[in-house]
Amino acid sequence: QVQLVESGGGLVQTGGSLRLSCAASGSIFSFTAMGWYRQAPGKQRELVAIITSGGHTTYPDSVKGRFTITRDNAKNTVYLQMNSLKPEDTAVYYCAARAIVDWDNWGQGTQVTVSS
Repeated sequence: QVQLVESGGGLVQTGGSLRLSCAASGSIFSFTAMGWYRQAPGKQRELVAIITSGGHTTYPDSVKGRFTITRDNAKNTVYLQMNSLKPEDTAVYYCAARAIVDWDNWGQGTQVTVSS
């Protein structure tokens, strides 16, 4: 099973930017999609961004226009560029990989805190 390790989280002020990285221990080329999810305290985990093996991206309205997901197959790494951050973006962010239908592989998460 491919291991996913997130990095790049931290504390940032409202309006600031962060770039999260998700490094895989093996090839991500075989996954149909890579994604980022987040979970805030007391809330359910929610989708943040998805990128398919063909490069198609999907975002919820809450982050559309502010977040960008990219992938580097050569480096087996997925990135999440987050701009114009808001306090409501505060959460633990998880990287995930989808083999066919289910999101089978998950990272341990990285904390993002946006101060007001």
